[in-house]
Order: sequence, then structure tokens, then C-alpha cells
Amino acid sequence: MTPQPNPQVGAAVKAADRAHVFHSWSAQELIDPLAVAGAEGSYFWDYEGNRYLDFTSGLVYTNIGYQHPKVVAAIQEQAATMTTFAPAFAVEARSEAARLIAERTPGDLDKIFFTNGGADAVEHATRMARLHTGRPKVLAAYRSYHGGTQQAINLTGDPRRWASDTGTAGVVHFWAPYLYRSRFYAETERQECERALQHLEDTIVFEGAQTVAAIILETVPGTAGIMIPPPGYLAGVRALCDKYGIVFVLDEVMAGFGRTGEWFAADLFDVTPDLMTFAKGVNSGYVPLGGVAISGEIAETFAKRPYPGGLTYSGHPLACAAAVATLNVMADEGVVDHAANLGAQVIEPGLRALAERHPSVGEVRGVGMFWALELVKNRETREPLVPYNATGEANAPMAAFGAAAKKHGLWPFINMNRTHVVPPCNITETEAKEGLAALDAALSVADEHTA
Repeated sequence: MTPQPNPQVGAAVKAADRAHVFHSWSAQELIDPLAVAGAEGSYFWDYEGNRYLDFTSGLVYTNIGYQHPKVVAAIQEQAATMTTFAPAFAVEARSEAARLIAERTPGDLDKIFFTNGGADAVEHATRMARLHTGRPKVLAAYRSYHGGTQQAINLTGDPRRWASDTGTAGVVHFWAPYLYRSRFYAETERQECERALQHLEDTIVFEGAQTVAAIILETVPGTAGIMIPPPGYLAGVRALCDKYGIVFVLDEVMAGFGRTGEWFAADLFDVTPDLMTFAKGVNSGYVPLGGVAISGEIAETFAKRPYPGGLTYSGHPLACAAAVATLNVMADEGVVDHAANLGAQVIEPGLRALAERHPSVGEVRGVGMFWALELVKNRETREPLVPYNATGEANAPMAAFGAAAKKHGLWPFINMNRTHVVPPCNITETEAKEGLAALDAALSVADEHTA
């Protein structure tokens, strides 16, 4: 679709936004939201007629792009049949969505508890783990993000937690593996894996294993940096959980539903958790939906004991109809295999070629349609291009990089000193190469800030 400029409407949209919308994670008077006129496939555009290739997939959720006609039609059909119904009833769209999700989850994660999104999925997963074990504590990694609700934000490891951290939420943080910036003085992946697992076991022992209900990890951390776990790490965490009677929770909110070139990132590591949270890609974000996939053992805990939790919109028919259509589209169109193949054949070699040309690129890492470039001032010292959690003038180099990307028609995903490459999982090869070319141009601006 060719965007048609309409600045007058755009100005009205922007004025109403500035007058009445309170934006998340923002100082309200310091932001300038783009007024978006439309979106289709891998692109969106503004009211000035500027079109952008979306290398963010929204917030890493439009796994099949914007406005897929089959999903739009499914939502319309469901709205004409039954727009909503209470969660205590059996509804066709809800039942079918649960069945299709359970077909794809690993192991015996066959019971699906629906939520409105990823944060409340994490809330309920941790509640289930505590009730199942009778223990109070949950262990979570420092470099992580699990959501913005009270429990989920305390589980989160990145700076978004700090303002809301009560210190009494029963959360203990630990270091997960990250060889590029190792906390364990490791020189190889094997060392990083072994030392990270020893650190985690030490944490369990010193906290008192009998007090630890769950360990929660993003299978592949998302906004924290897309650090692929080294071989053996997740299996090692699984073994520690079994050894100490701890519930293993994998957060697949961002990594799930094709993003890593598998239905779930857990499939890359042949690991089955006890609970798995999901959201985002389950229906490409078309209608809010999340959930918890539950193992047989934990489901049995609540077979005759009521589970003390629920949501008014749990398994909302419009959201579930969108999920059914999305999962069928992904299967029919081979989206998961496409993400794996395009990632291996186009995205990875393209990004590694950029790293060869640009001194600002310290590391390339990722899989499928889930990649990160770590930008640095100096490759030898690995000093980040901007300081940790930088704002204002300290963040100017990354701001300049982002502006350059947008100037070249690419909307980038930027977090701290990284740019993530997370386009829709069904992006075409031509579109992917267009995005890589825009990245190439923008990285020249980042290079100006290297030593």
C-alpha cells in the first residue's frame, strides 16, 4: 500500500495524544510520539507519507506482520458470532486456541491458562509455583525483563525494576551466562556455562533450597540483549531444579511462536520446563492475549484444590480467534521454517558482514528472526557505545544512530548500547536486505563515536 500524506489529520492525532494519552516508561513532556497512519506487512507509515520498514515487530510481537488478511477476517468473523463471553464457560475459539498451543508446547505442557498478556502470565506462573511447592522465593536473572506488573517488575533484572523494587517481593537475582561480558572471568562458552551453573547452585544453597519455589528465565533473553544460552546451560538449570524440587519456569513471551526459528525457543535446547509463559506472537499482537502452559504435575495440584486466580477476560473469544488464525497461518505458510532459514542464510551473514565493516559493532548474536548488535566505543576494551542505562546527552551516540536509521526508512529497536534486529518472522528476503542496507548506513554514524 502506498501511504497518502494527510498532515492535517496527523496533527489532530498528535494533538489529542499529547493532551490525553499517558505513555508508558516515559517522562511525558520529553517524548514526541510518531503519529502512525497505517501498517501492512513489514511496514508502517506516518501522516507525512514517510514509510518505515519495521525492524521492531511492534514490541517484538507482529510475528506475521501487520494486517494479515486471514487473521483480520477471523477477528471479524468471531465478532459477528460472539464478541465476548465469561471465562468459566467452554467456548469454541478458546478451546481451539488452547488445543493448538498445547500441540506445539514441549513435553506435557498440555493445560493452558489464558491471561491478557505476558506480565500477568508471569504473575500467575509464579503464583502457581509457590502454591505447588509451598515455598516463598523465586530466582530470576539480572539481565531479564518479565513485565510491568508488581511481581513481574520485581522479577525483572534490568533498570526498569528499580523505581518499583520493594525488596520484599520474595525475589532473588543471579547472573545468567553472557560470555561477551562474563561475570565469571570465563574465556570459553564451556567455562561460562559451568561457572554460571555453579553460581546458580551456590545461590540456591545459600538462600536455602527449601525456600525456593521457582527459577524463571527467558529462554533467550529479549530486551536484555538476545544472549543465546551456551550449550548445556538450560539443561543444567533443569537438572538443578530437579535436584532441589524447584519449579522451572521459562518465559517465552518474546522468544516464542517462531521468533527463534522454532515454535518455542525451548525446542532449540531440548528442554522442557514445568511452566511456560507466552503472549505476543501467539496472535501477532492483534488482540491482547497471553498465557501459561502448565505441566501435568502442576495441573494435578489444582485438580481438586481451587486455583486462587483468574481474569475477567481470560481466553477472550476475539483474542483466541486471532490466535487460532495466526497459528494456522504460521503452519500453512511455513513461517517458522522461513524464520529459521532466512535468519541463517540472509540475516546472520548480513549482520556479520556489517560487523566486518563497522568498528562500532562489538558483537553479533542471535538466531532466527532474533538478533542483536552490541555497539561499542572500542572493540578491544568492549566499552559500550553509551553507558549502562544512559539518558540525555550521555545517550547521544545511540540517538544519532537511531535518527540515521529512520532517515533511511528503517525503524530500529534500540535498547541501551544495542540495536536489535527483530523484523516480522515472514519478512521477505528483499525486505530483509533493504533493512540491512539501512543499518549499514546508520552504523556509519555510530562509527563516528568509536575510539
